[in-house]
Amino acid sequence: MSTQLASERAAVRRRTVRAMLIWALGPATMLAGVVWAFLQPYRITLLHPHGQGFWWLAIEPPLLVVLAGIVFAFLIAPGVIEDLDAEEHGP
Repeated sequence: MSTQLASERAAVRRRTVRAMLIWALGPATMLAGVVWAFLQPYRITLLHPHGQGFWWLAIEPPLLVVLAGIVFAFLIAPGVIEDLDAEEHGP
């Protein structure tokens, strides 16, 4: 009986570790975009918009990385985590 309990605990722990890793991808991506913006501030033309249009200001690589992290964290990760939980618990 204790072997079954230990294997159930390991399965729950594995599931939570997987879910936490997937959940952490969004914030990690956002943090990477912010760090990139601080390491290469010349890429953010919001700081010096001399003659630049809206799209030149809005579409900057660090800002796009932050946006991708937000989209992943709020739109994609919850569904993936639900699918992992459903797979673990079966039909």
